[in-house]
Amino acid sequence: MASSISRPTSVTIIAVFTWISGLLDIISGVVLLLQSGVDAIVDKLGGAAPLIGSGLFTILIGVVVIVVAVGLLRGSNTARVTVTVLEAISVIGSVFLAIAYPAGAIGEYFSIAVALIVIALLWTRRANAFFRS
Repeated sequence: MASSISRPTSVTIIAVFTWISGLLDIISGVVLLLQSGVDAIVDKLGGAAPLIGSGLFTILIGVVVIVVAVGLLRGSNTARVTVTVLEAISVIGSVFLAIAYPAGAIGEYFSIAVALIVIALLWTRRANAFFRS
């Protein structure tokens, strides 16, 4: 349902952060897939299948987050709840990737920060009013 209240700037910022977060998830997933040839990483994750599965899952989450972000701009509460859940999953995935691939942990910490900012901004008073209308 389209909102009758004008979209707060914070919601536009949320959509941008959501897109960035989704893009970071896609990049993280690709990096993880590229590590499938590194024996030490494969061994640490218990084989190639869990590594590839984690990489593909992370990419899928990123794509869905980017697609659902459009609903945020339209005031869809379903999009807000969906993005909140996906961002929480993204945080969990980024923690996993930071542990599995410590050399790339800085990027994962940045991804975690972006996801937490998105979640916080989605539930401010002004955002609540926008998504309720």
